[in-house]
Amino acid sequence: MNINLPTWLTLLRIAMIPLMVVLHYLDYPLAASTTFGLAGVTDWADGYYARKLNLESRLGAFLDPVADKLMVVVALMLIVEREGNIWITLAAIAIIGREVIISALREWMAEVGQRGKVAVAFIGKLKTTAQIFALIFLLYNQNLFTVIPIREMGLILLAVATALTLISMVQYLMSAFRQTE
Repeated sequence: MNINLPTWLTLLRIAMIPLMVVLHYLDYPLAASTTFGLAGVTDWADGYYARKLNLESRLGAFLDPVADKLMVVVALMLIVEREGNIWITLAAIAIIGREVIISALREWMAEVGQRGKVAVAFIGKLKTTAQIFALIFLLYNQNLFTVIPIREMGLILLAVATALTLISMVQYLMSAFRQTE
């Protein structure tokens, strides 16, 4: 099997997960949050290069969403464990639950020959952006230069990401069920 640049970037993102966990537990919040942020950049880069260089592959199409979900779930678990806060826990449940539901929905839609009907929508891209910045900020969890309230910004973005998560889930479900009627 020939592994191309976008797939290597996806594999790098997966390899960053244990590094992020170790850095988090060694209490290097800047390094842990930077690792997560770099993983977000590789997510953008692998998609960009796959399209621009016409390097889309079945392996890449499978691994990319797996890598994305693993990074987000692991970051959420680290934050939930540290915080012990019902609101953050509920946000994590909503975000992870949505990913499970939409993954199952895409699989079901593929079985009924309607896979393209559950394509990524713009609101999903907004959700992902809010989610990535929320998790970077919450992994860092400190004020920047003692005055920029990074943690609070992360909490606000997590609330925005959670709302967008639920809205996009409803949109995907409605679209899918309209297609199968």
